[in-house]
Amino acid sequence: MTWHEDPATLAGDTSVGLPSVGGHAPAAANAAAPGAGWYGEEEEERVEEGWAQQAKGFAESTAEMLRELGRGVWDVAAQSLSGAEDSELARRLRKRAATTGKRLSFMNEYLPEERDPTRCWLIVAAVAFVTLLVLGVGGSNETPVELTKRLVISPPNANRIQLPDGRHLAYEERGVSAKRARVTLIAPHSFLSSRLAGIPGISASLLEEFGARLVTYDLPGFGESDPHPGRNLNSSALDMLHLANALDIVDKFWVVGYSGGGMHAWSALRYIPDRVAGAAMFAPMANPYDSKMTKDERDKTWHSWSTKRKLMHILARRLPSLLPFFYRQSFLSGKQVQPESWLSLSLGKKDKSLLEGSVFNAFWERNVAESVRQGNALPFVEEAVLQVSDWGFSLSDIQMQKKEDRGFFELIKSLFSQAEREWVGFLGPIHIWQGMDDRVVSPVVAEFVRRMVPGATVHKLLDEGHFSYFCFCDECHRQVFSTLFGIPQGPIYPPPQPSDEVASEPTEETTVPDNVTEH
Repeated sequence: MTWHEDPATLAGDTSVGLPSVGGHAPAAANAAAPGAGWYGEEEEERVEEGWAQQAKGFAESTAEMLRELGRGVWDVAAQSLSGAEDSELARRLRKRAATTGKRLSFMNEYLPEERDPTRCWLIVAAVAFVTLLVLGVGGSNETPVELTKRLVISPPNANRIQLPDGRHLAYEERGVSAKRARVTLIAPHSFLSSRLAGIPGISASLLEEFGARLVTYDLPGFGESDPHPGRNLNSSALDMLHLANALDIVDKFWVVGYSGGGMHAWSALRYIPDRVAGAAMFAPMANPYDSKMTKDERDKTWHSWSTKRKLMHILARRLPSLLPFFYRQSFLSGKQVQPESWLSLSLGKKDKSLLEGSVFNAFWERNVAESVRQGNALPFVEEAVLQVSDWGFSLSDIQMQKKEDRGFFELIKSLFSQAEREWVGFLGPIHIWQGMDDRVVSPVVAEFVRRMVPGATVHKLLDEGHFSYFCFCDECHRQVFSTLFGIPQGPIYPPPQPSDEVASEPTEETTVPDNVTEH
């Protein structure tokens, strides 16, 4: 008898009591019946769980194989480089690694004391890389319909002047002519903008009513203006001065600074105060790394920014060479999307409503297309770096109390008397309009500016955002002009023609006969 013929004999004594001991055959049959049931259930479970177990085993085997492969590669590399410490390549790499580590050593203060900086920063770099990939994929999947739209760049048509250094500066004029203008305003544009912006949506009738001449221009490398490598805010103010002289602006002019363009308006107040009549600022930016900004002001400024915008500012300050990669993936890609996506903005209710309108979208497309006309990322990198670098001056330098050399008795006397001290710098009017729902430039910045520039007047706008008050708001524009210039007086009409020109016109001569008497 084999085990094929009687499987029950292989189980042996299972110590299972049977109800009847009289017949061995029924006992064997009863014993075999349960055994067949158990093995049948296990077979079904194996069929159901076979694929999952096989997949799990395959994954574990693959992971083990890759781990062993990595160890082998590491051992081979270690053995191959064991004697290469003194080679020329090793010395060069070691020198570069030491230089890079020295530059990034300031970041070690953010690590716990017991952590190894090398291992920690390798993990941070890996996480940052994955985060950038996620941000890139997420940004591209947010508005898939918008990505199919392409920027349309019109043929060049700007007026240009030549600056003393040979560069050309593109500009545009609106409003009344130079001879009829009572006031002249010069408006440098913000980041990702052009001379076409100015004051978006301002009506020609309002400019005529106040006798205003509005001049806008392209920053170096933007629009149709020539690039200016190595530019700074001092050169920016000089460009504005040369533009005013070339356009025969004899009287003092007003500067209009909106958002990032406020940086260039501040530079005009600092470097050419004698040519500026006043400043109209709309949510002007300040340097978030200004040494005179308190920790609370800096924290509140950063709090309103999106994560991607914070990353862009950190890169502009620490690793600006990486910015062209991000710019070519967004506004330099030739595709058209919403401004909050490109500029990584978080917007309030009124701003979202404005940006969804067809009027603003048409303006935005035309303005951005002109801004990126040259397709060069360097001017945008320069502008971003200027925003977060040392400006060359502090906002407190715009208006300062004059330092006086006082003797001992004069100093003692000043302690008991409150004599007014003389102010120096720009002493003209400075008006700042700040939306309290602005999530691009925090209202805290306006408070910081007023603390640094005591003569500035801040107009707080409840429920207004970053765009809603400045762009396409006729009532807002009228309020601004009335605040700056008072009652509208219209343009200056040309003076009457001189009398000598009238006398030079041909006249008809008559001859009076001798016999006619004159009554």
